[in-house]
Amino acid sequence: MNISEDFMKNLIKPRESILIEMEQYALENHVPIMQLSGMEALLQLLSLQKPSSILELGTAIGYSSMRMAMKLEATEIVTVERDEHKAELAKEYIKRANLDNRIQVVIGDALEINDEDLNNQRFDAIFIDAAKGQYKKFFEKYAPLLNDRGVIYCDNILLNGLSELPMEDVPRRKRTMVRNQHQFLEWLLQHPDYDTAFFPVGDGMLVSIKR
Repeated sequence: MNISEDFMKNLIKPRESILIEMEQYALENHVPIMQLSGMEALLQLLSLQKPSSILELGTAIGYSSMRMAMKLEATEIVTVERDEHKAELAKEYIKRANLDNRIQVVIGDALEINDEDLNNQRFDAIFIDAAKGQYKKFFEKYAPLLNDRGVIYCDNILLNGLSELPMEDVPRRKRTMVRNQHQFLEWLLQHPDYDTAFFPVGDGMLVSIKR
């Protein structure tokens, strides 16, 4: 059954004015932020899990980290962004929302930073929403930082519909990314240390619970 976009929009809860401002900025400046339906689903899952700490890979302008912090008032978040301009803008938004005491922005490539850059922390949840062709590398690098029974959430699994296309219909410049995502999905679903489920919300989300 296909659910109309208008129907889904009617289910989205009202949001703070600063979030509406960020959504408009993202739209006007082509900054990818999480789709509203996917964001609502993630927040509900996090509300059930109740993590005290979250590591986010892919800050962009800070939208997702702020949504998570607003929903989970006792949770501390570390978020990593390699684009310095976006990271600085995220810091501004986070400070305006009075969330800078619970959200730490780390500027750097998530595949290059080390545990010391993250203050040798461990996390109850990890949210991967960074370079789409590198999810397996992100997962392998950061899974050791996950606490027992922790959860790893991966967004953009559908790649805006590209994952569902025959490879010959995928633009050539995006084929490597799509192949990597397919390989990651197959690898993760067979991973002996995680129970993984796919949620067809937003741009597609994987939820992997550490056994």
